[in-house]
Amino acid sequence: MRLAVGLSGGADSVALLCALAEQSGELGLVLHAAHLHHGLRGAEADADLEFCRRLAAKLSLPFHEARVDTAAEAQRAPKSPSGDSVENIPADSIEGTARRLRYSWFRQLLSEVPLDAIATAHTLDDQAETVLAKFLRGAWTEGLSGIYPKLETPEGGPIVRPLLRTTRAEIEAWLHARKQPWREDSTNRHLTFTRNRIRHELLPQLATWNPQLREHLAQMAELARDEEAWWRAEIDRLAQQVIVRGRPVRGGGRATTGADGIALDLVRLIAEPVAVQRRLLRHAAAQLGAAPDFTATEALLSLARSGKGGQKLELAHGLHAERTHREIRLTCGPASPVTGSALKLERYECVIPGEVTAPQFGCRIRIVLAGPSQPANAPQNEPLKAVLRPWKPGDRVHLRHSSGPRKIKEVLERMKVTGVDRVHWPVLDVGGRILWMRGAELEPDPAIRISVEPITP
Repeated sequence: MRLAVGLSGGADSVALLCALAEQSGELGLVLHAAHLHHGLRGAEADADLEFCRRLAAKLSLPFHEARVDTAAEAQRAPKSPSGDSVENIPADSIEGTARRLRYSWFRQLLSEVPLDAIATAHTLDDQAETVLAKFLRGAWTEGLSGIYPKLETPEGGPIVRPLLRTTRAEIEAWLHARKQPWREDSTNRHLTFTRNRIRHELLPQLATWNPQLREHLAQMAELARDEEAWWRAEIDRLAQQVIVRGRPVRGGGRATTGADGIALDLVRLIAEPVAVQRRLLRHAAAQLGAAPDFTATEALLSLARSGKGGQKLELAHGLHAERTHREIRLTCGPASPVTGSALKLERYECVIPGEVTAPQFGCRIRIVLAGPSQPANAPQNEPLKAVLRPWKPGDRVHLRHSSGPRKIKEVLERMKVTGVDRVHWPVLDVGGRILWMRGAELEPDPAIRISVEPITP
């Protein structure tokens, strides 16, 4: 078997490569090493490449290397992250772009070298961090599946993760026992990255409550994967009974010519338990390229159970639902400028320094000046005001570590915020610049400090 190890130079990938090299004969492996230089971190990344090159030569292994300009790529048109994204990060952020480029190169190696598989060194700690990150994001149960041990690719060969049951501490102890050095990525200590904050702050704090937390999170991922596999087969079976194609015609039968969208038989849908109903509705929406969130799915459930025909519902991303007496029909089309509830949310204002309490947004925000200097956009001879309001089309934000401003619409799409929540998503506008947005890390203004606490609406 021709297997390449994705070698970053860090402890995990070094241990995986060395362990497989020791056992390659008995395992029947033709081992390769593969290192992608992301064009970041300057001399430090150059040293990583040289370290990996020398390690492969020491082990007498073929070495594959390539260079990409991650920062430049991140400035281009947004693209979806490939494979099973393990972080809640925008695809065109530095982190998301680096991962997308890495997996794209892996797929290229699979087809061009060629290789039978590529191994990455994700560990039990990575799994725990991933599950916790997805839980905090509000993922559905399938999101708790975390990192899959095996990721199939269109090129034929899979990407495998053989260290998912091994902890980072066990790996470093193994390397120390063999006096095998590795490289440390300095950015792994930067707490501006969500994953690093989970790794260095949140997980250690939670572990004081339960020292076995990482193992339990990894076990949760394994349980979720097995249950999702069962659910997929079950929903595929039930969908054949509940989902119908075409439109009903007078006299019986259905017309499929020119019919758009997809319909669900209401009698059969409502006869199922609510857990099955949700999954069938999301399964049908997925066939139209939509992914309704919890709020949107509950709205679809309410529409299905209403008992009234002729009702219509418009959700995010152009997903439309129409209820007849016998079925609920889903279609995708252009989205209206405003989607969801007609609830009029208030604007909350305060002079800085000051505080706004916003029951409709469920939060209290304090804004103070961080030093003697004034914000760059502060008005002359009048107080600086902050406005907490729903976002509006055209609003842009500066995400941390992003190359430029991003439309809030695009950020919400990548955060998978849909339905009524999407329409009413709150932002804090200070002098015409948005300095806070729920669920996103924005580039701070050094002259202003913002603190947010939840309140009961």
